[in-house]
Amino acid sequence: MSDNKPVQKVAILTAGGLAPCLSSSIGGLIERYTELYPDIEIICYRGGYKGLLLGDSIAVDAKKRPEATILHQHGGSPIGNSRVKLTNVADCLQRGLVTDGQEPLQVAAEQLTRDHVDVLHTIGGDDTNTTAADLADYLAKNNYPLTVVGLPKTIDNDVFPIVQSLGAWTAAEEGARFFENVVAEHNANPRMLIIHEVMGRNCGWLTAATAKAYRERMDNLNWAEGLGLSAARKDVHAIFIPEMEIDIAAEAARLKAVMDTQDNVNIFISEGAGVETIIREMESAGEAVPRDAFGHVKLDAVNPGKWFGEQFAAMLDAEKVLVQKSGYYARSAPANADDLRLIKSCTDLAVDCAVSRNSGVIGHDEDRRGILRAIEFPRIAGGKPFDISSPWFAELLESIGQPMGQLIASAGH
Repeated sequence: MSDNKPVQKVAILTAGGLAPCLSSSIGGLIERYTELYPDIEIICYRGGYKGLLLGDSIAVDAKKRPEATILHQHGGSPIGNSRVKLTNVADCLQRGLVTDGQEPLQVAAEQLTRDHVDVLHTIGGDDTNTTAADLADYLAKNNYPLTVVGLPKTIDNDVFPIVQSLGAWTAAEEGARFFENVVAEHNANPRMLIIHEVMGRNCGWLTAATAKAYRERMDNLNWAEGLGLSAARKDVHAIFIPEMEIDIAAEAARLKAVMDTQDNVNIFISEGAGVETIIREMESAGEAVPRDAFGHVKLDAVNPGKWFGEQFAAMLDAEKVLVQKSGYYARSAPANADDLRLIKSCTDLAVDCAVSRNSGVIGHDEDRRGILRAIEFPRIAGGKPFDISSPWFAELLESIGQPMGQLIASAGH
């Protein structure tokens, strides 16, 4: 939707889980407005849609604007996040964000109207941005023109049709750094099985990219084979992602040989790998499967890393199993150099789109020759699978000795 009314006031909110782009994206937007349009007012809603519903905001006045550059040095979101779905009335009511009989969309719309907001910048994943689109549509039907310009935040890198979401490169690099320390635990016990669980509900891109980044970092290390310090023992021995079903028996036989030779096995898995199988087991046992406000299975409760550890421990004759999750470490980091460049180009375009009243989610559009543009909200969707036919992934599997033939493309992907 576009409107000819000049922009006088913009609001910014971040929502969903953290990613290494939120703080820098807020900083980038404030810097760009200050540089080009210093008279446009800026507010930030605290705690995402929760702050919008409660009318809790920060005015970014002339005293605060010079501090925006500091945000590039930090991870997290200084204005806070929450997981709130404006169309989930029961959840909003239970959390005290609305009162009985109120519609969250209406409450949010009325708050934006009271705050005289012309443009809402949402920094989040598909849930955050499609919720913003619902809000804009609601306001349009009630004769209030709101421009919504979203930025794509998800370390899973799984938003259609966006080539690269903000923060994902950093998360892969940080996950690799995390495992550099964890892998030393293979010295702590004979026949050690180490499971590195990486975030990625539906998409294996982050797990694959983390493994690739880790092995690239290994290339810069020296080894002392005669003293037992070997690259083979610190290497990645298997990668399991949601897009592929695993022939567990075949993989167990291959990894048993690695265990017998190296005395340890290191496996990288996505947190969404094997989830459907685990859910079936839980439901068959009469156990409840916990879900969040958006209907997503709570992966901490399902615990795929533990499940994989249990599956392989006996088959590999492992004496000890160590499951380590890099998710919170990786997603809370400040943006790295690659992401800072991507964030800068996206926040600059976001401001241009805002002042021209052009709604959409800013990203490189894979259906439009990869052009950076405001992508139409109806085309935004989550759950984009990782392309397992990517040459770099095939090369990665070959380099760690994991046959592609023992991994079967999942029917759902």
